[in-house]
Amino acid sequence: MERKIQAISGIILVLALCLALQPSFFAQEKRTMNFVDVINLKRVSELRLSPDGKQLIFNITQADWEKNKWISHIWRMNVDGSELTQMTNGEEGEGSGVWSPDGKYIGFVAKRNAESQIYLLNTKGGEAIELTKHKGGVVTFSWSPDSQKIYFIASEPKSEEEEKREKNKDDAYSFEKNYKHQHLWVMEIDTREEKRLTEGEFTVKYFSLSRDGTKILYLASPTPLFDDLLEAELWLIDFKDGSKRRLTENKIWEQNAEISPDNKLILFLAEANERLEEYYQSNIFLLPAEGGAPRATLPDFKYEISEATWSVDGNSIYFVANMGVHSEIFALDLKEMKVRGLSEGNHAISDFHYLPDIDTAAYFENTPFSPAILWISGMRDFSPRMVCDLYPELKEFKLAEYEVVSWKGRDGEKVEGILIYPVCYEKGKKYPLLVHTHGGPAASDKLTFDGYAHARAGRGYAILKPNYRGSTGYGNDFLRDMVGHYFHNADDDVLCGVDYLVEKQIADPEKLGTLGWSAGGHMTNWLITQTDRFKAASSGAGASNWISMYAQSDVRIYRTPWFKGDPWDEDSPLSNYRENSPIFHIYKAKTPTLLLFGEEDRRVPLPQGIEIYRALKARNVPTELIIFPREGHGLNEIRHALYKMNKEFAWFEKYLMGREFKFDELPEKKEQ
Repeated sequence: MERKIQAISGIILVLALCLALQPSFFAQEKRTMNFVDVINLKRVSELRLSPDGKQLIFNITQADWEKNKWISHIWRMNVDGSELTQMTNGEEGEGSGVWSPDGKYIGFVAKRNAESQIYLLNTKGGEAIELTKHKGGVVTFSWSPDSQKIYFIASEPKSEEEEKREKNKDDAYSFEKNYKHQHLWVMEIDTREEKRLTEGEFTVKYFSLSRDGTKILYLASPTPLFDDLLEAELWLIDFKDGSKRRLTENKIWEQNAEISPDNKLILFLAEANERLEEYYQSNIFLLPAEGGAPRATLPDFKYEISEATWSVDGNSIYFVANMGVHSEIFALDLKEMKVRGLSEGNHAISDFHYLPDIDTAAYFENTPFSPAILWISGMRDFSPRMVCDLYPELKEFKLAEYEVVSWKGRDGEKVEGILIYPVCYEKGKKYPLLVHTHGGPAASDKLTFDGYAHARAGRGYAILKPNYRGSTGYGNDFLRDMVGHYFHNADDDVLCGVDYLVEKQIADPEKLGTLGWSAGGHMTNWLITQTDRFKAASSGAGASNWISMYAQSDVRIYRTPWFKGDPWDEDSPLSNYRENSPIFHIYKAKTPTLLLFGEEDRRVPLPQGIEIYRALKARNVPTELIIFPREGHGLNEIRHALYKMNKEFAWFEKYLMGREFKFDELPEKKEQ
């Protein structure tokens, strides 16, 4: 009851703000979102509580059409939701805002000259000052507990010889050796004196300072290459005696490591089981700081743990867990080894930020109708208070309704997903259905705001987001169903979900489409070879040939367990690779298929798209391959993002509905 009252108070505050800014708010008729609206919608992230718990900072990222990219700035707000103030306004934006422990400064990283550096902004006002001038640029940083030092990771700079060769275009390089290592440094704030803490042929991926500032923990990887993360190990520097010790030696990726308040234990997350075998849901591990074997704290926990931190006294661990279609905050009592759920709702928790000095946490609640509702709570007696909904502008739109639906797979296993109804849905009426499969595949779709889905639902489509076998949040058996055979039950799970909605008289069986990006693209490529019931498909960054993909991609550590080995050994499981590759079944494809690829994608390289494009074209299946210059595995340029939405929707309109779609465009005055 208390939470409801507090939520209502917060909503009243936001509505009052809306009324003040838009007097004719209620006079305006609500409209459905278009794709330009989706791009223009701000993004909120990197939430941080002030040391006294009275203020918050976070990033607001917005589309800059002139620069053709999203620009991020730091904003500040009181914990009662008042005085929302923009703190930075650099041309290229800022990120990684962090309060100094004494509350006097906000440090952030920005690229205002040639390289990214750390800047300090006095919280009382004034211009930000450039703190570092580190050649090579700063990647990330952290304050010392006394606010007198800043620890940071920086890339090694190019040598004079390298710069000369680059200038003269004498720049041939050796593949997978053309990188620069990152190392750990410390700077004294007053003197600006820098001191190097690590050096050698390895890369520091991240670091964590002990709460008393006497120790620093870091993860050292042999190279910056993604595929070498299983070779990375934890190291500990003790500033009291100057010692530097290696803590782990295994084949797992230790993530988000943190030293306990008494400096006796190390907490980290890893996608491993209690035997330290890879390709399991992420779990919490504890490791003695003096050395020893890591121990999985919750080996039988059903859900995927995504964030974890020590309580103020070190007797508990607070963590966020993915539970399939939602995520929640939990507390683990280390003495009794009992887990207690703290939050509950149709939402996903993000940016959970805990301050032990005041035993308080702030976090965002992402719901189907708002990407960021801001909450704050003490952790000893968890009773969250809503600060505000940071998206009052969404109240001008007609938004779609969400529902969690479930069905049985071919083998009887329960499968869950999210159904997004068409705006103004009429019961009993059949609608065109877009089956949108998530990436990963070790991930899950949740009850969160999806502007692209709302825009398509506003144009009369139903959308199904299935959490097929291989998704996280449903236990290790569900995740590992792909091990040894990628498309084992996953594709059937998707098709059974379609059957369920057809039986429910929601989906029109003659107007079915399928789409996805990355693993969602892999699924799309596979589905068009297994059935002709989809009248149109859009595959973004999807694999077509797992044999060539294994060599082309910058990642193999996930592919190896899927197929039980690599494709090159004498006794390789080549049949697994072949049987699960869409390209070897493409002769059965009939579905008109749009293909979308970033030209510089290293995760799913462009040749994967070219292979399936050539094959579909040879089979006289309508197809088109769209290539986005300068883009990697995701689209970072906003005009590319808008074109992708427009082109993809036009494809479905043509082949599902038999009509043309006029692309959503910016108003002319905004283009000038």
